[in-house]
Amino acid sequence: MVSRGLDFLERAKEATATDRLALLQYLLLIFFIGLGVRFWSLQVVQHEKYLRAAENNRIRLIPIPAPRGAILDRHGRVIVDNRPTLSIILNREELRARGRKPQELVEELIAQGLALDRESVRQRLEAMSAQPAYYPVVLKENATLQEVAWVRARQIEYPELDIMEQPQRRYPYGTLLAHVLGYVGEISREQLARPEFKDYRPGDLIGRAGVELVYDRLLRGRDGYRRVIVDSAGHEVGEIERVDPIPGHDIKLTIDLDLQRVAEEQLGGRRGAIIALNPQNGEILALASHPAYDPSLFSERINTPEGRAEYRQLLADPERPLYNRAIQGIYPTGSTWKIFVATAALEEGLITPERSTLPCGRGLQVGNRFVRCLGSHGMPDLHRAIVVSCDGYFYRLGLRLGIDRMERWVKRFGLGQRTGIDLPDEVAGFVPSRALKAKFNPRDPRWRDFDTVIASIGQGSVAISPLQLLRAIGGIAVGGVFHTPHVFKEALGPAGTVYAADRPLVVPLRKQTVEAIRSAMWGVVNEGGGTGGAARVVGLDVSGKTGTAQVVAKERAAGAAHLKDHAWFVSFAPRDNPQIAVVVLIENVGFGGRFSAPVARVLYETYKEKYVRASEVAATVSSAPEAPSPERSPRVAPVALEATRRRLPVGAPQMGRR
Repeated sequence: MVSRGLDFLERAKEATATDRLALLQYLLLIFFIGLGVRFWSLQVVQHEKYLRAAENNRIRLIPIPAPRGAILDRHGRVIVDNRPTLSIILNREELRARGRKPQELVEELIAQGLALDRESVRQRLEAMSAQPAYYPVVLKENATLQEVAWVRARQIEYPELDIMEQPQRRYPYGTLLAHVLGYVGEISREQLARPEFKDYRPGDLIGRAGVELVYDRLLRGRDGYRRVIVDSAGHEVGEIERVDPIPGHDIKLTIDLDLQRVAEEQLGGRRGAIIALNPQNGEILALASHPAYDPSLFSERINTPEGRAEYRQLLADPERPLYNRAIQGIYPTGSTWKIFVATAALEEGLITPERSTLPCGRGLQVGNRFVRCLGSHGMPDLHRAIVVSCDGYFYRLGLRLGIDRMERWVKRFGLGQRTGIDLPDEVAGFVPSRALKAKFNPRDPRWRDFDTVIASIGQGSVAISPLQLLRAIGGIAVGGVFHTPHVFKEALGPAGTVYAADRPLVVPLRKQTVEAIRSAMWGVVNEGGGTGGAARVVGLDVSGKTGTAQVVAKERAAGAAHLKDHAWFVSFAPRDNPQIAVVVLIENVGFGGRFSAPVARVLYETYKEKYVRASEVAATVSSAPEAPSPERSPRVAPVALEATRRRLPVGAPQMGRR
């Protein structure tokens, strides 16, 4: 019995071992079948998906930003260019592969000591959220060498970070020419939604003001890129493809840097505007507005807390430094308006150059008001009335002309309308008319003789920009041809372009009218008693007209600086063949003859030294006997611009009261 029991136990043990082996074999079979199915799924069914993932993990797209075109003055001198900078960028694809969130990484980097601006990074991450993940996000521009070294030293820890070289806009002259040049900034989300910006992406720089804005398409190049292979640590191990960037066009302006510098020096710390242009073609030689700003703020510092604070200060500044007074400021013209009244009266046949005498009367009684003239000029003719700026004469001439004809003529000269200059945000202004008074003075909409009298000397409902005034005076001086002012001269490069000649506004004027106006304006500067004698330049025949525009009639006597009169001087030279016209407006200083005419003189002296004298020297050289050998031909030495270093004292002698 005992032996049978032992035998049974042995057989039971053998059966259990066999069953266990069979179960193990069965389980192994199931495991290998499942593994085979998984391999088949990975290799066949999901092959394309994982192939793309593998490619993305090892291939990285690195943009190569295109340098923006430089901006040059008319002589080819660089005013704006680019400088190379290093930026810290975030590869979003790499970040996603590691399962990390961008904002968490940013906070970690800041905690580690990397100086990132949370606000600008947040905005960029939001803007790039709808873009393909292979486009990187700039975390910090203008990275220091220490910051670059910090990133390089932690490449294994942070393979999603990289360094990219970027061109940065450089404005080496600071505030000089700021209102003409404008500035650049990152494209906004609102702009990206518009069809004209379909080829832009978040982070791209775009012109925001001035020439940078108007000619953005020419200045902007086309970015390139590199496709590179990187290892698991983010290190580049090879390049697959490279497309080089196409730089933007360099642009040459009509601006003369020397005249521009003189104009801005003459404004000094005073609010105002100075413009010089060629009335024969509309080319602007100088355009200054003060106060100004430094465009570098927007290219170098705007994405920092300090830069944003600086920008807020500009916006809050009561002096309005972002405001271009040359084309956005509108002012009463004062006595410069008399030139338009005189021209209209001559063309209407109300007077002639030979028969134009009217009394001054020390003013004029209009209804129950007596409107004064600042002098006692007897019985002047038109010429003398312009030379001494006789208000009494123009009160009477304005009444003869009437407001309707005055309005029609000044509008023909382009006043109260945009000039069409190739700069943004030009303001039209307005000129006196019955409709204008009815609109702005509904309690007393009827036009009266008193309104005409006041309008005849550039007061009342007259408000135009310095550029409008200059274009109109220059157009009359060249015989009734009013060219469109412009600052663009040509775009350089293989596909460059030159300024397309405008179709000028032509107002036929009689030769006698033009000569009478030229002669009278010449007398303002060069005859005894002329109000613009402070603008006289020997050998250049400067012709001009002063103006003193009242700001507030009653309160002015209180002496507050912001209530003082605006000082005007508008002019051209030479008298019989004008090649340059200059307008000077200085706010709240007093008489135009005292403050603005001397400023214009300095510009004309600079112009004479650089262009008139240089051409005389060149003519002398060209008329000399021919040199025996081309190698020994005389060369004209550059003319020293002594006038560019001169600065007129604010309290220059008074040469007249208007």
